[in-house]
Amino acid sequence: QVQLVESGGGLVQAGGSLRLSCAASGSIYRINTMGWYRQAPGKQRELVGSITSDGSTNYADSVKGRFTISGDNAKNTNYLQMNSLKPEDTSVYYCTANVTPLFGRGGDYWGQGTQVTVQS
Repeated sequence: QVQLVESGGGLVQAGGSLRLSCAASGSIYRINTMGWYRQAPGKQRELVGSITSDGSTNYADSVKGRFTISGDNAKNTNYLQMNSLKPEDTSVYYCTANVTPLFGRGGDYWGQGTQVTVQS
């Protein structure tokens, strides 16, 4: 089994910053990609960005230039640095990882989500 644990959410004023962390643990052979999704009330879950094991990143247009994903392969952890936050960034943020486990078939795993609230 693989577990993802997010941390770092909270309440921030518009224009402020937060950093989310996501730590993966369990029977991991290799983490292929890690990423972040978010879901606001009444809206569909949307991709925020992702990072591959070689460090390549991809971002949604709505966060480009403001959010940065980085990874620490040794710790199986990735970070989402969010700057210049806007009220529309308010969502529950979910970490996801595509993992090749030590045994069995690989797949996608999800964290429990962390709330980010941006006040205007």
